Amino acid sequence: MVTVDPALPPIAPAPSPSATGSPAPGHAEPGEGGLDALTLGRRIRDRRHRLGLTLDTLAAAVDRAPSQISMIENGKREPRLSMLRLIAAALNTTVDELLRTDAPTPRAALEIAVERAQRGPVFTALGLPRLRVGPGQPDETLQTILTLHNEIERLHRERAATPEEARRANAQLRAEMRARDNYFPELEAQALELLTAVGHSGGPVSHQVVADMAAHLGFSLHYVGDLPHSTRSVTDKRNGRIYLPTEQAASRDSRSPILQAFASHLCGHVEPGNYADFLRQRVETNYLTAAILLPETDTLRLLNDAKAARRISLEDLRDAFSVSYETAAHRFTNLATARLGIPVHFMKVHESGTIIKAYENDDVQFPSDALGAVEGSTVCRSWTARTVFDVPDRFSPWYQYTDTPAGTFWCTSRIEKAKEGDYSVSVGVPFAHVNWFRGRETPNRAVSRCPDESCCRRAPDELSGRWEGQAWPVARTPTSLLAALPTGTFPGVDPTEVYQFLEAHAPA
Repeated sequence: MVTVDPALPPIAPAPSPSATGSPAPGHAEPGEGGLDALTLGRRIRDRRHRLGLTLDTLAAAVDRAPSQISMIENGKREPRLSMLRLIAAALNTTVDELLRTDAPTPRAALEIAVERAQRGPVFTALGLPRLRVGPGQPDETLQTILTLHNEIERLHRERAATPEEARRANAQLRAEMRARDNYFPELEAQALELLTAVGHSGGPVSHQVVADMAAHLGFSLHYVGDLPHSTRSVTDKRNGRIYLPTEQAASRDSRSPILQAFASHLCGHVEPGNYADFLRQRVETNYLTAAILLPETDTLRLLNDAKAARRISLEDLRDAFSVSYETAAHRFTNLATARLGIPVHFMKVHESGTIIKAYENDDVQFPSDALGAVEGSTVCRSWTARTVFDVPDRFSPWYQYTDTPAGTFWCTSRIEKAKEGDYSVSVGVPFAHVNWFRGRETPNRAVSRCPDESCCRRAPDELSGRWEGQAWPVARTPTSLLAALPTGTFPGVDPTEVYQFLEAHAPA
């Protein structure tokens, strides 16, 4: 016979089967996969304990083995509806009451959460042994386990969503750069201090001057042939060593990896905690590198003279300081608005039309996604950054005016090579500021109606009429299409590979 604790409040008698034929609204039928077996099991156990019943007593009341009832209470088995009715009747309650989605007590809620965590992918992936969740485990222990699990799960979710998080972080960073006209006076001051410390008196910064800077900061340079493939350099902070590759790509300035290696030291960077930190540190490192290679005072002297003569040219800036065209273009965007009063935009575009980098403070309308991210979007076919790829003369700068819905812009562009293919580097200004630049006399002009799809994102009607439904191209699908961006403290870098490299090269 089932006894009832008289201290408990009166409980409604067990309803007839017809009254419990359907679960409460919002519940799934038992056994159909929507049932919350863990919560159900805890509610059954809590009700049994409140009635002062043993497991054996409840099992006998429903004519089942105690082990079967134990599996139901532990959430390892979902009872059929007929069984659930018997259990509800034995516990003097209703099926609806047992199927409620809230835990019966705060302790039960904690136990349910820990059990659910142990059955999830995080515990499985880590290969952790199962912890028996019972009355002997203090609340504090269970809460600690749950907190650690939730943090690991959050990090996994963040990594899985890295492409979206990275785009958001990049859009925010670009907005901050625009707000300060891409000019960082604190980094300009650091560059000047370092140049002064090694006695640089003007002109191009030689490789020897860069080596003197490294020595001044306490670093020695070591060129090796086994640098980890995912790195451009590796700094051993413990022993004050900077490791660099013995072979440099023809398209890369051999000074830049050295400057980038100790620029993070100068900026006081610590290991990035998220993708936003990583992107910000990269911007600061590249800025300081360019500020050292093209010192502000010397660069402004050249640019102001060129502006007075209405002959500003990125080719002249590149040649005067023996840097790449891209570095000269980046440096021009640092100084153009803040120091010369010229609004500007910059683009680096792959030959496929995909934007790799972009910056603007002149109201040009870059293509972007719903998050405001520009990188990865496709540039209009009429923009200078795309038309330059159709120019037969790859040795001369390409100038062009482009009429857009946001106004007319003049741009100068060049093509450079990388292992990923050709890409264009373009710098442009609104029509009102073109009078300061060499190449403003160009007759080249194009019209862009983007983002109107009729501009270049939809095939012309005549072509569509002849070929729509008759073409079946095989797409060159990028391997990264469905993957998250590389993750880790330094995205894309294998820390084991780096540590093994340092271990092998550390001084005895």
